[in-house]
Amino acid sequence: MTDIKPILPPAELSVKQPLLIAGPCSAESEKQVLDTACQLAELGVKVFRAGVWKPRTMPGGFEGVGSVGLSWLRRVKQQTGMYVATEVATEQHIVEALDAGVDMLWIGARTTASPFAMQQIADALQGADVPVLVKNPVNPDLELWIGAMQRLYNAGVRRIAAVHRGFTSYEKHLYRNLPHWHIPIELRRRMPQIPIIGDPSHIGGRRELIAPLAQQALDLGFEGLIIESHCNPDAALSDAAQQVTPSMLREIMSQLVVREISQMTETLTELRRRIDGIDNQLLELLAERMRVSREIGAYKKAQNMPILQTQRYDEILHNRMAQAEALGVNPEFIKSVLQAIHEESVQQQVKL
Repeated sequence: MTDIKPILPPAELSVKQPLLIAGPCSAESEKQVLDTACQLAELGVKVFRAGVWKPRTMPGGFEGVGSVGLSWLRRVKQQTGMYVATEVATEQHIVEALDAGVDMLWIGARTTASPFAMQQIADALQGADVPVLVKNPVNPDLELWIGAMQRLYNAGVRRIAAVHRGFTSYEKHLYRNLPHWHIPIELRRRMPQIPIIGDPSHIGGRRELIAPLAQQALDLGFEGLIIESHCNPDAALSDAAQQVTPSMLREIMSQLVVREISQMTETLTELRRRIDGIDNQLLELLAERMRVSREIGAYKKAQNMPILQTQRYDEILHNRMAQAEALGVNPEFIKSVLQAIHEESVQQQVKL
C-alpha cells in the first residue's frame, strides 16, 4: 500500500494544524444540521460529519433519519463550502451517499469487525475516488483493522485513513471505549503511509474527556481528529453525553498543542510514543492482575482459607527476580515492584 493518496486535496491540509472533522453524531433535522454546520464553518472546520444511518445495539432506538438526511448534507455543502461525510454500512448506503454528492465516507466499528461486510463494501466502492475512513473494530484486533483497509485497497480505493475510536470492554472503566494506544502505534509502525485520525468522542464517552484525549492523539502524531459537535448536545437523540457545542469545540481546539515531530523513527519523540504504549499495556495488565486477585480472594473466603500465603509469595519473589536478571532487569527493582503489587493484591482481597 505504497500509493495511498491524501484524503483531502493537499491545499486543504496543513502540517501545522490537524485535520478537523466535526458535526453531530446523528443528523436529526434539517435545522439542527444547518445550525450546527454554520457554526462549525465559522471555526474553520474542513469536514462536516453527520450520521444518517445509525447502527444501534438494540432495536427500537433512534436509527437515523435515513436517506432524507442526505439532502441536508447537500445543503451544508452549498451554504458553507465544507466537505461532508457520513457513515455507510451497505452497498445501498454507498450508492445513495455518492449519488447525493457526499464527499467522504466512514466505516463504523461494527462493520469493520465483519470481513463479509467489508468485502461487500469494497466491491461496491470498486475503483471509486472517494476518501474512506475506517474505524477500528469493536474488539482490539489489529489484524482485523488492517484487513478491512486492505480489502478497500484491493478494490482500488486509494484515499484511506484509519480512525482510532477505542475498543469495547465489558468492565467498567473511565472511558467508554478503552484507547489501547499501543494498537494504533503498532498500526503506524506497520502501515506508516495510512493517516490516523483520533476519535476522542467515542473513546471518552463524556465531553470533559475530549480535550485530554485529543491532545494525546496529537502527541502520538495522529494527522487529524473527528469530534462530535451538536448545536444543542443535551437534547441529542444519540450519544448526548459525548457531544460538544461548537463554542466548546472552539475552546478545545484553542488549547491543543501541535508538536514538532521528526520524521525519523528513532527520535526521542518516537521513543516516547513507544514508552506511552508500553505503559498503557502495563496498566491494563495490572488491572487484569487485580481482577484475578479478587477472584482468588473470593475463592479463599469461600473455602475458609487465609488470605496471606507466605510460601507462595516467597516463591513468586524468587522466581520473578531470577527471570528479571536473565532479561537484564535489575532484580532489586523488580522486587520492589512485586512487593507493591502484592500489597495491593492483599488489600483487594481484604476488602471482599
